[in-house]
Amino acid sequence: MELRVDRERCIGAGMCVLTAPGVFDQDIEDGRVVQLDVTPAPELEPAVREAAQVCPSGAITIVSAD
Repeated sequence: MELRVDRERCIGAGMCVLTAPGVFDQDIEDGRVVQLDVTPAPELEPAVREAAQVCPSGAITIVSAD
């Protein structure tokens, strides 16, 4: 799985961090998403998919799945 985040689209809700904390964080300056891992481990895939679904701004995109 490969994913991308759009920091310009992010509204800083933090749902991604709550759902997949090993993959996402929030910037201390502006609260927007910080992607910690571009290609998360397979065991994190369910959490990453959920994070993409619950993101209120649609800032998380799953590019490909292996």
